[in-house]
Amino acid sequence: MAAMVRDNKEQNRFELEVEGQIAFANYRLTPQAVIITHTETPMVLRGRGIASELVKGALELIRSDGRKVVAGCSFVAVYLRRHPEYRDLAA
Repeated sequence: MAAMVRDNKEQNRFELEVEGQIAFANYRLTPQAVIITHTETPMVLRGRGIASELVKGALELIRSDGRKVVAGCSFVAVYLRRHPEYRDLAA
């Protein structure tokens, strides 16, 4: 996917823009971790792996900041179970 996930710090969410639509993952920060509380993909983008790309990009950003992640959203919890390369980020 050509688009990049960005951290919208003003709205406390990671965003991925695709075809003019924005998929996002809301989060809360703690001193050591990022708690991802909700992910949402616009209806017209569902079923195309967009949410997985969003979470992957969010996890890469979290890793680059030296933080851990807490899966406060079921989609993120399942993603972490299916992608062992990110298990080291789990708080």
